[in-house]
Amino acid sequence: MSHQSEATLENNLIKQLIGLKYSAVRIQDGEALVSNLKNQLEVFNKTTFTAKEFDAILNHLAKGNVFEKAKTLRDRFQLDKEDGTSFYVRFFNTEDNSKNLFQVTNQISLEGSYKNRYDVTLLVNGLPLVQIELKRSGIEIKEAFNQINRYQNHSFWSNHGLFQYVQLFVISNGVNTKYLANNKLQSVKQTFFWADANNKNTTELTEFAAAFLNPAHMGKMIAHYIVINETHKVMMILRPYQYFATEAIIHQVKNSNDNAYIWHTTGSGKTLTSFKASQIVMELPDVYKVVFVVDRKDLDYQTMTEFNAFKKDSVDVTDNTQSLVRQLTDNTKLVLTTIQKLNNAVSERFAGKIEPLRHKKIVFIFDECHRSQFGETHERITKFFEKSQLIGFTGTPIFAENASKNDLGKRTTKDLFGSCLHKYVITDAIRDQNVLRFGIEYVGKYKNKSNAFIDIEVEEIDKQEVLNSEKRINKIVDYIIAHHDQKTFNKDYSALLAVSSIDNVMQYYDLFQKKKEAGEHDLRIATIFTYGTNEDSDEANDSLPDDEQEYDWAAEPKATYKSSHSRDKLESYIGHYNTMYGTSYTTKDSESFQKYFQNISKRLKDREKESFNNEKDRLDIVIVVNMMLTGFDAKKVNTLYVDKNLKQHGLIQAFSRTNRILGEQKSQGNILSFRNLKKATDDAITLFSNKEAIEVVTMPDYEAIAKKFDQALELLREIAPTYQSVNDLESEEDEAQFVQAFRKLMRAMNVLQSYTDFDWEDLPIVEQEFEDYKSKYLDLYEKVKRDTEKQKTSILDDIDFELELIHRDQINVAYILKLLAQLKGEKGAAAAVQRKAIIDLLGGDIHLRSKRELIQKFIDENMPFIKDGDNIDDEFEKFWQDQKVLALGKLCDEEHLDKAQFKALIDAYIYSGREPIKDEVFQCLDNRPSILQARVIGDRIIAKMKEFVEVFVKGMMA
Repeated sequence: MSHQSEATLENNLIKQLIGLKYSAVRIQDGEALVSNLKNQLEVFNKTTFTAKEFDAILNHLAKGNVFEKAKTLRDRFQLDKEDGTSFYVRFFNTEDNSKNLFQVTNQISLEGSYKNRYDVTLLVNGLPLVQIELKRSGIEIKEAFNQINRYQNHSFWSNHGLFQYVQLFVISNGVNTKYLANNKLQSVKQTFFWADANNKNTTELTEFAAAFLNPAHMGKMIAHYIVINETHKVMMILRPYQYFATEAIIHQVKNSNDNAYIWHTTGSGKTLTSFKASQIVMELPDVYKVVFVVDRKDLDYQTMTEFNAFKKDSVDVTDNTQSLVRQLTDNTKLVLTTIQKLNNAVSERFAGKIEPLRHKKIVFIFDECHRSQFGETHERITKFFEKSQLIGFTGTPIFAENASKNDLGKRTTKDLFGSCLHKYVITDAIRDQNVLRFGIEYVGKYKNKSNAFIDIEVEEIDKQEVLNSEKRINKIVDYIIAHHDQKTFNKDYSALLAVSSIDNVMQYYDLFQKKKEAGEHDLRIATIFTYGTNEDSDEANDSLPDDEQEYDWAAEPKATYKSSHSRDKLESYIGHYNTMYGTSYTTKDSESFQKYFQNISKRLKDREKESFNNEKDRLDIVIVVNMMLTGFDAKKVNTLYVDKNLKQHGLIQAFSRTNRILGEQKSQGNILSFRNLKKATDDAITLFSNKEAIEVVTMPDYEAIAKKFDQALELLREIAPTYQSVNDLESEEDEAQFVQAFRKLMRAMNVLQSYTDFDWEDLPIVEQEFEDYKSKYLDLYEKVKRDTEKQKTSILDDIDFELELIHRDQINVAYILKLLAQLKGEKGAAAAVQRKAIIDLLGGDIHLRSKRELIQKFIDENMPFIKDGDNIDDEFEKFWQDQKVLALGKLCDEEHLDKAQFKALIDAYIYSGREPIKDEVFQCLDNRPSILQARVIGDRIIAKMKEFVEVFVKGMMA
C-alpha cells in the first residue's frame, strides 16, 4: 500500500492555503522571522519603526510565558517613538479580522536546546499564530502531537520567544486532522476534529484546510473562540459543536426575541459554551445585560468557580436578593445568580427598584434548563421582563415521555424555550471521544418464596423491607470494600454511592464506619445530605437550603424526631471528616455547612491536579441521595455505586458523573448497580439518542473485551514470541511495532481489570509473563529517554508509551522493605528466587524503576551485614539518607551550585509542586551564565532536580 509522503502532503497544503488568500513567504531561520515580523507590523500598523523602536517592540514581545503572550497578542503596546511621540502598536485585530495580514511559510529552522525544523507555519501580522505538524499517511497523528510537545520544550522559546505566540496547533497525517490550543498542560485527549453544524467530522486535511484554516474562519477562532483560563493559566479553544451553538445563540439574539435552547449532552462542556456565548452576547449593542441563571446552590458554586476560571472576576457573585437587584440596576454586564434569587427579585417587594428594566433587552441564559421546579419562575420572569430573551442549556431535555407531574402542566423544554438551536447528543460525544462509555455491572441475587435464586437482571425486587434490610446492605458494603481498589486503580480515583433515602445513607455510613473501626478497610468515606428528606421518590429534593429561606441553623429543628436524629447523625459524620482532614465544619450554621459541601466538592475535583497529595488528601467514597448526581464534575470520579431507582434524565445525569475524559487509564465510567436498572438504562439511552445507541453508550461484556485481549496478545507474539525475543529485535521499526502492540495489549488489560469478573485464569498469558513483557517495554522507554538526552533522533521518539496504563498495584518502597525482611530469612536457592522476584518487581513499576539501582545496591552491599531482619527498615533509612546526600553533593559539584541554596529550592519544589523559574536556579550558581547558555543550563539543572526528586523523594512514603 502506497502512502502519501510528508513532503507531498506539505506542498499540497501550501498550494491550497495560497489559493485561500495566504501570501507565501520564504522564512528559513529566526533572523528571517524577525525581519518579516518588522515588515508585517509596519504594514499592519500603517507606520515604520526605527531599529531602536523595533528593538523595544521585540523586548515587549519577549516578555512572559505562552499564557501571558496570548494576552499581549490581544493588547496594544505603547511605544515611545524616537521623535518624542507615543504610538500604540497593535499585534492582532480582534474586531475586524479582514484587516489582519495572513502568510504561510514552511521549514523554519530554530535552535534552542536542540535544532528543530517546523513543517508549516501560518503567520498573522508576522507573528506565528498557527503551527501545523504533518506525518505521512499511515503514521498515527499522535506522533505529530508528541513532536509539538518536544518543540515546546526544545526551541519555541528561542529567538525572542516568537513561537510562543502560537495560539493553535494542527496535527495531521492527511487522513486524520485535529486541532488544539497551545498549552503545556494538555494531553492528546485535548485534540479535536473539526465538524460541520450537524456534527459530521471533517477529518481529511484538504477539507479541514478549506473549512477551518481559511483566513476568515481562523481569524474568528483566534479572536473570539479561544478562552483565556485565568485559574489554570492556559488557553482553551472551543470544539466545533460549542462553536456552532455559540454562533446560533448570537444569531438568535441579533435577529429575534424568541427563546431557544441548546441540547448538549452532559459532560460535553456546556459551562465553557455558555460562558463564551454570554461573553459575546453581552457586547452586542442591543443587549442591556446578560443574566446567567442556575437553580441549585451546588451548581451555583461550581458554575461560579468555572466562570471565574475562564476570566478572573468576570462574575460578581450575589449573596442575596438585594445584591442581585443592585447588580441588575448598575453597570454590571454579566450577572450570575440562582433561580430562587431571580424569582424573589421579580416579586412585589423589589418591583419598584427594577421597574426601569421592564423594557430593556435582557438575555437570560439558563444552565441545566431540564430542572423540573422551574415552570412558575419562568412565567414570572417572562411576565415582568417584557423584552427578555431566554436561552436554555441542557444535557437531558424534558420531553413528553419524561415530563414530571411537578412540571407546570407537564410542559416540556420545547414548551418553555421554543426551538432547539443546536444538538450534540451522547452518541456524538462518545464517537468524538469527548466523554467515555459506561461499563455497567448489575450485582446481586435474592431468594423468592420457593427459595430459588432470582437474578436482579431477570426480575425486579422492589419490596422495601428487602431493599432496606441490614443483611442486604451489609453484603453490598462488603462487596464495595472488596472491589473498590479494583474499580479505582487502587484508590487513585474516587466514587459516589447513590442511595434512595437519608435513612439508607445513615445505614450505609454506619456500617462502613463500624467495619473501618474493626480494621476491615481503610476507605475514606464522607456523606452530605440535608436532614429531614427521607422519601424514596423522584420528588426527594436533597439540596442545600435556598439563600432566602428563613431558617435558624443554630436552633433545634422544628421537625420530626427522624429529622432531629438525622441532623445529629450528620453532625457526627462531619466530625469524622474533620478528624480525617483537620477541618472544623458543622451543621450549626449555614455558612459552615455550605463550606463543608464545597470542601468535599473541591477535594474530589483537586485529585486531577499534579500537586494533589493522594495519601493525605484523597476522599474515596461520598454517599449521597441526590446531591452531586447532577451538575457536579470531577474527572477523577470514575465509579458510581447505585442502590436507588433511577430513570430517564435522572439516570443519565447520575451515570454521567463518571464519564469525564482523563487520559488513557480511565477507559470508561464504572457503574455498579445493586438494583435492576437494565430496562431503565436502555429506555433512558433510547430517549436521549436512539435505540441503536445502547451498544455505543455502554461497554461490551467481559467476554467481548477478553476476546480483544486475546487478539492483541496474538499480534504481540507474532512480533515477539517471548519476552526475551524483544532483545533480538533488529531495528527501531521492529521495536516500534513491539511498543505499539504491547500498548494495545495494555489498553485491553486496563479495561479487563475494571470488571469484577476479572481473573488471570481466563487469559492465555500468566501474570508473570505479562510483567516480563512490561519490563521490556519500560526498557525501551528508558532507552528513548537516554537517546533524547544525548540528542539522538529515533522513530521511537514520537510514540506515546502511555505510562499511565502501567498503574501501581500497591507496590511501594514500604512493600519492598517487607519483602526484604522476608528475603533475610531465606537461604540458598530460595533466597536467589526471592531476590530475583524483588528485582523484577522494581523493573515492572514505572515509579520504582528509578530507585532500582540503589535498592539493588542495598541488597548486595548492606543486607549481608544486617543480622536481624527487624532492623532492615532503620538500616535502609540510613542508607537512603546517605545516598541522598551523596547524590545532592555530586549534582551541585557537577553544575557548580551552592548546596544550601539548591537544597532550599528542591524543598520548595517538593512542598509546592511548582517548578522553579530559571532565575531562581541561576541564583544558586557561582556565576550567572550568558544569555546564549542560560536556557540550556537552566533546563538541564531543572531536569536533574526533577530526577533527584523522582529517585529520592517520590514514592518514599509508606
